[in-house]
Amino acid sequence: MGLPSIRKKNAKLRHYVSWFEIPALNLLRAVGFYNFIYDIEMETTESGGYAMALFPADNGIGGAIVVGEGSIPSESGPLVYLNAGADLAPVLGRVEEAGGRIVMEKTLISKDDGYFALFIDTEGNRLALHSKS
Repeated sequence: MGLPSIRKKNAKLRHYVSWFEIPALNLLRAVGFYNFIYDIEMETTESGGYAMALFPADNGIGGAIVVGEGSIPSESGPLVYLNAGADLAPVLGRVEEAGGRIVMEKTLISKDDGYFALFIDTEGNRLALHSKS
């Protein structure tokens, strides 16, 4: 687990993730969880049988919480690393109070790559937090 320190000289892309979606069964509960741990206000929208709550992002990679057919929360499968800013400890510190569960406390990956932690959100998804310190 954690981000390996792999560097390629001829990498063509700067970011390998362009968008992410976190599946949920209960949009209000999931939005409440992420609003609380990140201290944000997510905007929600509905279209074509799907409801989404968007993570605020002016620049960079965006994502959403999604409710609808095929959006099934899971503790297995791909692992998304969410940016937790300069230090992941404050965000991780709010996970349990918001109804989530910490699976792995803040753990050093390497001096260059920083830290990560794993948690289960209110919907049953396993996700990671990442920070440089």
